[in-house]
Amino acid sequence: MSEIEADAVPAQPSKPGPVYGLVRGVLRPLVRVVYRPTITGAEHVPRHGPVILASNHLSFVDSIVIPLAAPRPVQFLAKSHYFTGTGLKGWVSRTFFTAIGAVGVERGAGAAAQAALDQGRRILEAGNAFALYPEGTRSLDGRLYKGRTGVAWLALTTGAVVVPVGLVGTQEIQPVGSSMPRVRPVTVRFGAPIDVSRHGTAESGRARRAATDEIMAAIHALSGQELANAYNEVPPHGALAKIADRVAPRERV
Repeated sequence: MSEIEADAVPAQPSKPGPVYGLVRGVLRPLVRVVYRPTITGAEHVPRHGPVILASNHLSFVDSIVIPLAAPRPVQFLAKSHYFTGTGLKGWVSRTFFTAIGAVGVERGAGAAAQAALDQGRRILEAGNAFALYPEGTRSLDGRLYKGRTGVAWLALTTGAVVVPVGLVGTQEIQPVGSSMPRVRPVTVRFGAPIDVSRHGTAESGRARRAATDEIMAAIHALSGQELANAYNEVPPHGALAKIADRVAPRERV
């Protein structure tokens, strides 16, 4: 899922099943033949143990590109409606997203964001790789937005290292509003692992913010995007809401 404001759906698998391996085994070589992606830094991804792949987010296909480019199975959060449809279309959607390592969550807000983080924590505590987008949702203008601190909370809580990922060109494969992917050049850059534990504990807001900023700086170095210096969200509506957001800014998780 792009946004991490969600309420986790229970009873999800702790790791990808056999269908994931089958689909990955078929799609990975096919995608590499058709798209010929440029993949660098794959050696930075630990082959075992919990790891967070923290990436910029430019397109719907990012959640397909990362698992196919990574040297190990990767899980990520996806909107629950991809798993709850009926009929043939629902079956195809459910099978596909399960096969590429997606874990369903229901959209929510406020405290519900913690439930989605807990879902990611369970994946990491099972020793798996978990991909997320610290910006919260995909960038529609190509700029890199400020990171939300959920990525730092996960890393500091589980002890997982963070591998920054820079995606370049995925927005050209499936631009906003298009239904069919196009063949366009794409680059996936994996950066050196980051140990954020030196910033402090997960309970410290300052530690979470500092760790998140370090991760976003690494993503920026890999993607080369223009910085937005703002959160990627709908601005507060009304005079009182705007004043409140300036006087007491809430932490974006």
